[in-house]
Amino acid sequence: MTDRSIPGMAKPRKVAVELNLTSMIDVVFQLLIYFLLGTSFVMGEQAFHMDLPERLGAVQVDPFELDEDPLVIQVRHHRDGEPTIHVLGLVGLDPQKNPTSIVGLRAFLAKQRRDQGQGGLYDRDHPIKIRPMKGATWGDAVEAFNAAYGAGYDSIGFDREGDA
Repeated sequence: MTDRSIPGMAKPRKVAVELNLTSMIDVVFQLLIYFLLGTSFVMGEQAFHMDLPERLGAVQVDPFELDEDPLVIQVRHHRDGEPTIHVLGLVGLDPQKNPTSIVGLRAFLAKQRRDQGQGGLYDRDHPIKIRPMKGATWGDAVEAFNAAYGAGYDSIGFDREGDA
C-alpha cells in the first residue's frame, strides 16, 4: 500500500465521535421524578367476596331471643380500698338488685345463667366485658374477672376504660 500523504502537510487526524449523555441523563431523571410524584400508591376501591346466607323464604325471628350485646361490668375503686361494681345493660331488672361488691357480683351472675333454672337471662357463652374505670387497679379488674369466671361464664374479656 502506498502512503498518500503529501509531504509537508500534517497527517489528517481521525475524528472521534463522542456522544454527550449529560442532557439525556437529565431528561431521564426529570421523567423519573415526574412519575414518582404523579403516581398514587393508595389502594384503590376493591370488591370483596362475601359469603352471605341464601334466603329461601321468610325468616322467622324469635321475639324472645336476646341480642348478643356483651354484659358490661364497670369496676370502680372506692376510697376504702374495696372495689365497687356496676353492671350496665340490665334492661327490665330492678336497679336495687344490681351488685355493688365482688361477692355480690359472683352471686348475681350465677343467678343470671339460663341453665341454673332460676329464670336467668344469659347462656354460659354470653360475652361479658370487664371495664375498669378511672382509678381502678388491675387487681380490682382481675377480681371482677374471677367472679364472672367463678359464676360459670366462658366468654369473658376486658374492655377499655370508660369516661366517668
